[in-house]
Amino acid sequence: QFDKIVAMFEAQADAFYTSGLLLDDGVIDPRDTRAVLAFCLDTCAEAQARTLRPLSFGVARM
Repeated sequence: QFDKIVAMFEAQADAFYTSGLLLDDGVIDPRDTRAVLAFCLDTCAEAQARTLRPLSFGVARM
C-alpha cells in the first residue's frame, strides 16, 4: 500500500499534471524563459509606474 501511495504522489508531482489541473500558471518552455521573465519584469515595472484608480478593475484569468 505504501508503494501505491508513493506512486500516486510521484504521478501528481509532474509539472504537466499540476498545470493540467490549473494548480499553477502553466509550464514555460525552457527556450522561452528569458522572454517570459523579461515580460514579467516589464509588467511589474509598468505596474509601479501607474497610479491606482479606485474604480479600476484588473482582468480575471481563468
